[in-house]
Amino acid sequence: MKQILQTHIDQMIMHAKEHDPNECCGILAGKGESVTRLYRVKNSTPSPFRYVMDPKEQLEVMRDADENGLELMYFYHSHTHSPAFPSDTDVRMAVESGWVDFGYVLVSLEDKDSPIVNFFVIDSEGIVTSEDYTVV
Repeated sequence: MKQILQTHIDQMIMHAKEHDPNECCGILAGKGESVTRLYRVKNSTPSPFRYVMDPKEQLEVMRDADENGLELMYFYHSHTHSPAFPSDTDVRMAVESGWVDFGYVLVSLEDKDSPIVNFFVIDSEGIVTSEDYTVV
């Protein structure tokens, strides 16, 4: 089961709130089952309905993670007015980009006083599976 620090959960929620009403995005990296690094990535198409990670920043994250012996584990983004579940657009973008059988984290600000964070895997057929995780 994947493990993530409460600090990283708090940072994703803070990132989402800072960019509200637009979606934010970023990458979680780590080793084995443990998330050890959070990278914020610029949403190159600021919108309340979608995100596209800035390609240059995404490449910089990939290089930094590689240089530090970390694996990319999850892409995260926020939903500012909908549940913490991948939208049809999220699933389509994952499948079309080839980032399948990979982790995704959704931060919902639907209830701004009680944000919800959920973890998923999207497979090559576009099937979304919830993933259990432990906050440490």
